[in-house]
Amino acid sequence: MTDRRRFLKASLLGASAPMLAWAGGLVAGPAARGAKASTVRVVSTWDFGVAANRAAWAILGQGGHALDAVETGVQVPESDLKNHSVGKGGYPDRDGHVTLDASIMDADGNCGAVAALEHIEHPISVARRVMERTPHVLLVGEGALQFALEQGFRKQNLLTPEAEKAWHEWQKTAHYQPSINSEVHDYGRTGMPGGKDNHDTIGMLAIDAQGRLAGACTTSGMAWKMRGRVGDSPIIGAGLYVDGEVGGATSTGVGEEVIRNAGSFLVVELMRQGRSPHEACKEAVMRIVNKRREASKTLQVGFLAMNRAGEVGAYAIQHGFSYAVCDAQKQDALIPSQSVYTTSYS
Repeated sequence: MTDRRRFLKASLLGASAPMLAWAGGLVAGPAARGAKASTVRVVSTWDFGVAANRAAWAILGQGGHALDAVETGVQVPESDLKNHSVGKGGYPDRDGHVTLDASIMDADGNCGAVAALEHIEHPISVARRVMERTPHVLLVGEGALQFALEQGFRKQNLLTPEAEKAWHEWQKTAHYQPSINSEVHDYGRTGMPGGKDNHDTIGMLAIDAQGRLAGACTTSGMAWKMRGRVGDSPIIGAGLYVDGEVGGATSTGVGEEVIRNAGSFLVVELMRQGRSPHEACKEAVMRIVNKRREASKTLQVGFLAMNRAGEVGAYAIQHGFSYAVCDAQKQDALIPSQSVYTTSYS
């Protein structure tokens, strides 16, 4: 049994009473309600979200702004060389280029994003500059790099020796096939690198002491993708959406499926109609499954949402998606998401 499988089994079947009480009381499941409006909380996707949340909490816990918190939080995996699905340690496209995508959004609808950005370690910070210093929402490719350099960001080589070695190994077969939950297999709770088909993202949502919401999403995209491919992470309304009157949502998995359904916007609109975060995420996942019944059996998409009261929920197509939750009560919670299919693809 893998470490991941042991973790999920322990989380679902053998969690301690305090942990179950915490998860049931403050993280919204199918019917959980009643979080206080003053809740200060940050949530993010996947195992590596725990460390990202801690960095965000250093700001939120001191009364800081949610926008500063999410930017700072996702910078942690962007700089983590062990993480092959986000930032500097990311695996390249099929031509050997590491290209990064990111978006950021606040409660008032202000947003910024970059796509296919090369040579810059923190695309999330460039995305924030797009939001705050240009009239645009999205800059891409060479234009995004030009803007970043004009803003004082340092140009550097993002292709690490480990990523380059993995790329050369892939070239021996040149077989491209996205792998379900590869962010767990390739990064893992032990931090050990693994298989070569890593792809995914970190999405983060936060609410601060003043009730302000913000979100961020950043990725290096699918390993060995076609040159120029962009997924959902930098697309406002797909990989990320925030509405201060309702809440926020972010996504993970195969970005093409999220884009086709305007996934994160859909989740927020469902919450506006009265669904809990969990219910909204589940309904958005089922939209994808019902439209692509056969294809959905071999791909992963997950949604994570938080409403303006601080209630949290998630849902995924495949077993194995987890999300991290951090607040004043507990800073390192990692919660296994419910899913359509329960078979483990470990």
